[in-house]
Amino acid sequence: MSPVLTATVRLDRSEEASILLVERKSWLERLSVRFLKQPAYFRIRLDDLGTQVLSQCTGNQTVQEIAEELGTRFGEAAEPVLPRLVKFLQIVEEHGWIRWEKEKR
Repeated sequence: MSPVLTATVRLDRSEEASILLVERKSWLERLSVRFLKQPAYFRIRLDDLGTQVLSQCTGNQTVQEIAEELGTRFGEAAEPVLPRLVKFLQIVEEHGWIRWEKEKR
Protein backbone atom coordinates (compact mmCIF):
# COMPACT_ATOMS: atom_id res chain seq x y z
CA MET A 1 0.00 0.00 0.00
CA SER A 2 1.14 3.50 -0.82
CA PRO A 3 0.09 6.80 0.80
CA VAL A 4 -1.54 9.50 -1.35
CA LEU A 5 -2.49 13.05 -0.38
CA THR A 6 -6.26 13.58 -0.49
CA ALA A 7 -7.86 16.07 -2.88
CA THR A 8 -8.49 18.61 -0.10
CA VAL A 9 -4.77 18.86 0.76
CA ARG A 10 -2.00 20.59 -1.18
CA LEU A 11 1.71 20.90 -0.47
CA ASP A 12 3.01 24.41 -1.19
CA ARG A 13 6.79 24.68 -1.36
CA SER A 14 8.77 27.90 -1.42
CA GLU A 15 12.38 28.78 -0.66
CA GLU A 16 11.48 29.93 2.84
CA ALA A 17 9.22 27.10 4.01
CA SER A 18 6.94 24.28 3.03
CA ILE A 19 3.31 24.65 3.95
CA LEU A 20 0.54 22.10 3.91
CA LEU A 21 -2.70 23.75 2.77
CA VAL A 22 -5.78 21.97 4.10
CA GLU A 23 -9.13 23.03 2.70
CA ARG A 24 -11.84 23.99 5.18
CA LYS A 25 -14.58 21.60 4.12
CA SER A 26 -17.14 21.17 6.91
CA TRP A 27 -20.32 23.25 6.75
CA LEU A 28 -19.29 25.27 9.81
CA GLU A 29 -15.87 25.99 8.35
CA ARG A 30 -17.39 27.03 5.03
CA LEU A 31 -19.72 29.43 6.87
CA SER A 32 -16.78 30.90 8.76
CA VAL A 33 -14.96 31.43 5.45
CA ARG A 34 -17.97 33.08 3.89
CA PHE A 35 -19.28 35.25 6.71
CA LEU A 36 -16.34 35.72 9.07
CA LYS A 37 -13.79 36.10 6.26
CA GLN A 38 -11.65 33.24 7.53
CA PRO A 39 -9.03 31.87 5.12
CA ALA A 40 -10.26 29.04 2.90
CA TYR A 41 -7.29 26.87 3.92
CA PHE A 42 -5.55 25.94 7.14
CA ARG A 43 -1.83 26.60 6.74
CA ILE A 44 0.46 24.10 8.46
CA ARG A 45 4.20 24.75 8.39
CA LEU A 46 6.27 21.60 7.84
CA ASP A 47 9.86 20.78 8.72
CA ASP A 48 12.21 19.21 6.18
CA LEU A 49 11.32 15.63 7.14
CA GLY A 50 7.57 16.25 6.92
CA THR A 51 7.99 17.98 3.58
CA GLN A 52 10.02 15.09 2.21
CA VAL A 53 7.48 12.50 3.38
CA LEU A 54 4.40 14.32 2.08
CA SER A 55 6.03 15.14 -1.25
CA GLN A 56 6.49 11.39 -1.76
CA CYS A 57 2.84 10.59 -0.97
CA THR A 58 1.90 10.16 -4.62
CA GLY A 59 0.94 6.49 -4.65
CA ASN A 60 4.16 5.50 -6.39
CA GLN A 61 6.19 4.62 -3.29
CA THR A 62 5.58 2.29 -0.40
CA VAL A 63 6.24 3.23 3.21
CA GLN A 64 9.44 1.17 3.13
CA GLU A 65 10.70 3.04 0.05
CA ILE A 66 9.91 6.39 1.66
CA ALA A 67 11.77 5.29 4.81
CA GLU A 68 14.82 4.30 2.75
CA GLU A 69 14.79 7.67 0.98
CA LEU A 70 14.58 9.51 4.32
CA GLY A 71 17.48 7.48 5.72
CA THR A 72 19.58 8.21 2.65
CA ARG A 73 18.78 11.91 2.54
CA PHE A 74 18.79 12.83 6.25
CA GLY A 75 20.97 10.12 7.80
CA GLU A 76 21.22 10.24 11.59
CA ALA A 77 18.81 13.20 11.82
CA ALA A 78 15.97 10.90 10.73
CA GLU A 79 16.74 8.01 13.08
CA PRO A 80 14.81 5.91 14.03
CA VAL A 81 13.37 6.28 10.54
CA LEU A 82 10.63 3.65 10.29
CA PRO A 83 8.94 4.21 13.70
CA ARG A 84 8.95 7.99 13.19
CA LEU A 85 7.59 7.65 9.66
CA VAL A 86 4.83 5.25 10.71
CA LYS A 87 3.75 7.54 13.57
CA PHE A 88 3.77 10.59 11.26
CA LEU A 89 1.66 8.77 8.66
CA GLN A 90 -0.77 7.63 11.37
CA ILE A 91 -1.25 11.22 12.51
CA VAL A 92 -1.77 12.54 8.97
CA GLU A 93 -4.18 9.71 8.23
CA GLU A 94 -6.20 10.46 11.39
CA HIS A 95 -6.60 14.04 10.15
CA GLY A 96 -7.81 12.70 6.79
CA TRP A 97 -4.96 14.22 4.81
CA ILE A 98 -3.81 10.97 3.17
CA ARG A 99 -5.48 7.84 1.86
CA TRP A 100 -4.02 4.46 0.96
CA GLU A 101 -3.89 2.95 -2.52
CA LYS A 102 -2.51 -0.21 -3.99
CA GLU A 103 0.78 0.36 -5.77
CA LYS A 104 0.47 1.69 -9.32
CA ARG A 105 3.45 -0.26 -10.63
